[in-house]
Amino acid sequence: MKLHELCPAQGSRKKRKRVGRGISAGQGKTAGRGTKGQNARSGGGVRPYFEGGQLPLVRRLPQKRGFTNIWKVYYKPVNLDRLNRFEAGSEVAPRTLAEAGIIKSPDEPVVILGHGNLDRALTVKAQRFSASARAKIEAAGGTVEELPRAS
Repeated sequence: MKLHELCPAQGSRKKRKRVGRGISAGQGKTAGRGTKGQNARSGGGVRPYFEGGQLPLVRRLPQKRGFTNIWKVYYKPVNLDRLNRFEAGSEVAPRTLAEAGIIKSPDEPVVILGHGNLDRALTVKAQRFSASARAKIEAAGGTVEELPRAS
């Protein structure tokens, strides 16, 4: 095989259909548009939203409407039982949580939730604490420190 002998596989390339080129071409006269009516005209057809007067799909699906609040802060949840891996007396902050692989990034705001029990005294620093988590940390002899909230 030589470079000048290369060609696409048989049947993989089709010629463009040229409509409105006479009756012998097969797509002459009305050029596949039928006879008369809105869709036969140039520039005809309805706008994308219009469904012939029927309530359009985007209005029938109210859950798809609304807006996204760009100021909403998404906290990364961390349960108390995940903090038992740290040594007693150590400081647990977003950076140490990221290094331990509990959260992905230390820049993400963290909320400590009260699921599970804490069996050691820790100094826990996070942007938010649930009331039960705060009570359990303090009951275990630890301290709670709220970091400034992410804006």
